[in-house]
Amino acid sequence: MKKVLWWLILGTRGGINRAKIIKKLNERPYNAHQLTKELNLNYRTITHHIKILEDSNVVESTGEKYGKMYFLSDKMEKKLC
Repeated sequence: MKKVLWWLILGTRGGINRAKIIKKLNERPYNAHQLTKELNLNYRTITHHIKILEDSNVVESTGEKYGKMYFLSDKMEKKLC
């Protein structure tokens, strides 16, 4: 997980935005629209980075479409504690 996080945050151009998303999701679950408001980022930007974080097993989701909620995976929560 450490190598994955290094690549996701420090090894790519969108790392700062992904770090902001991870930090926010560490507080509580959010949907994409809520993250756009909280982080002042474009909806497409949020969904792009969320997809990358989900594909890397850093973020998990529940629900569908607009109401889909995102939260940190168990592995990620353990890493942050």
